[in-house]
Amino acid sequence: MTKLVRDLMHQDVISCPPEATLGQAAALIAQHRVHGIIVADSLDQPLGILSDFDLLAGEWLSVDAQSLEAMRGMTAGELMSAPAVTIDAGAPASEAGRQMLRDRIHRLVVLERGRPVGMISPSDFIAGLVEGPQSRRKVADVMSRGLVVCREGTSMSDAARAMTERRSRSVVVVDRQGKPLGVITGIDVLAACADGCGEQTVDAFMHPPLTIHPEASLQSAADRMIQHHVHRLVVVEEQDPASMPLGLISTSDIVLGMAHSESVWQV
Repeated sequence: MTKLVRDLMHQDVISCPPEATLGQAAALIAQHRVHGIIVADSLDQPLGILSDFDLLAGEWLSVDAQSLEAMRGMTAGELMSAPAVTIDAGAPASEAGRQMLRDRIHRLVVLERGRPVGMISPSDFIAGLVEGPQSRRKVADVMSRGLVVCREGTSMSDAARAMTERRSRSVVVVDRQGKPLGVITGIDVLAACADGCGEQTVDAFMHPPLTIHPEASLQSAADRMIQHHVHRLVVVEEQDPASMPLGLISTSDIVLGMAHSESVWQV
């Protein structure tokens, strides 16, 4: 039976008014451990979406007291991505996946009778992948082979700058031999830099890398992401996991795999 958007969507609607400060929006994102919130008007109509990635730009652009003061004066309505891209709760889930891939966006506001009832993002698709038919495709088929890395001791503001400039949602922290030590995500930057990054470094905020090898199935990658509540895994050589990572696999990569013409989702 065809899965619908309502079958996969995240039903918690987390929103803020357009006049909310960036600090208030960051607090909501960090509190609820989400990657984006809806910016809505007084009638709860979605105006746009503010993501952790949007807030990253605000963090590293605040290079001095004057620019920091200017960024603190900005509101969610000024920084949000608008208009909010929406989809009906009764639409096929595959349509949502194709729309995210086509428009290169990470979340859609789900509407029912014109009212927001949830959001759907790539991470919501992996639960459906676990419940659905077994996939024969491997991690190596969809993983991203380019990744942003830094050494331990790198400042959090430099990590935020690298994420923004490279359009990456994470940085892998490695030692001098290339061994993966941890991962920094947008959520980590928000938590560390709520009041300014100062001299804080990535090794104080990184979380241990969860790894997988390239020959593992997408099923096992999805299982691991769900079990540990993460959006990405570091891909390493099975025989030499302490060597330089081969790449990353994220929820977005899995959605791309699901959109493939040979995917079980496209039958």
